Amino acid sequence: MRQIPMIIDCHGHYTTAPPPHEGWRTEQIEARKAGKPPPPRPSMTNDEIRQTIEGGQLRLQRERGTDLTIFSPRAAGMGHHLGDARTSEAWASACNELVHRVCSLFPKNFIGVAMLPQSAGVSPKNCLPEIDRCVNEYGFVGINLNPDPSGGHWQDPPLSDRYWYPVYEKMVEYDIPAMIHVSAACNPAYHTTGSHYLNGDTVGFNQLMISSVFRDFPTIKFIIPHGGGAVPYHWGRFRGLAQDAKLGLLTDLVLRNIFFDTCVYHLPGQQLLAKVIPADNILFASEMIGAVRGVDPETGHHYDDTKRYIDQLALSVEDKAKIFEGNARRVYGRLSRMIETQSASAV
Repeated sequence: MRQIPMIIDCHGHYTTAPPPHEGWRTEQIEARKAGKPPPPRPSMTNDEIRQTIEGGQLRLQRERGTDLTIFSPRAAGMGHHLGDARTSEAWASACNELVHRVCSLFPKNFIGVAMLPQSAGVSPKNCLPEIDRCVNEYGFVGINLNPDPSGGHWQDPPLSDRYWYPVYEKMVEYDIPAMIHVSAACNPAYHTTGSHYLNGDTVGFNQLMISSVFRDFPTIKFIIPHGGGAVPYHWGRFRGLAQDAKLGLLTDLVLRNIFFDTCVYHLPGQQLLAKVIPADNILFASEMIGAVRGVDPETGHHYDDTKRYIDQLALSVEDKAKIFEGNARRVYGRLSRMIETQSASAV
């Protein structure tokens, strides 16, 4: 029996996809602009896919001592502001199929999460068939939900609005969480991975905090990535806002349904997160290979080697086990079963 926790990274993206895949996306968008039908999808061999993973995410898993990555298409590449609903549907299908192939080739190392075919101004109901397909055919255990498909112009209703309820109903039906994750910014006021990502995290939390979503869906679960954006640092502000709005204690209001990952790239930030947010609500994550790929000259280690930070936190063995493994299994309700299924297929 395993005596040490499995190290489950809940936040990984396929940022090293084969060039033909990204090339097809460019051709797809250009064809739409020209009023032409999209080109056929490129064929990619298993060996091409293996090469992109073995030299990237899999190598880093082994070097950094992690076991499993919950894996989804490249976040900045979702590009929901590009094209129209049909464009997004075709792109999401292609991206999710490619992630599924990675999970099939490396079943002990990767389990999938779906990108949704969102488009600004288009009802999220159009995402339901893709959720069905990814859960039922691919065994995916969650979704990435973009609160701003317009790419930085915030044109859709807030997450508190019943506009999003069809997706929430499907999440509860399948017992899958959503990670609140924006895509690339087309608004020049935002830097995609600097301000837009962290803004999306903070906005998503605030919209859910002041909503009736958790009363209407008591078991629904959301992960706020990148350490929660500005939320842990400004926990007192949000406590005060909830109090002034007569919403009750913030811990009672949100912590049964909202969780935070550890994509925070320095030790003081991780220490703050662990001091403010209960260990029961923190999921280990690194987002490697992602937004910040360099080496920190102060430590000599990669910024996104987040396991090193968790190892240094003044937490109990039990709390670290929750962060590394237990909370992911609890929040991703289908994860444990999928780990067993994929591990059996690898034998």
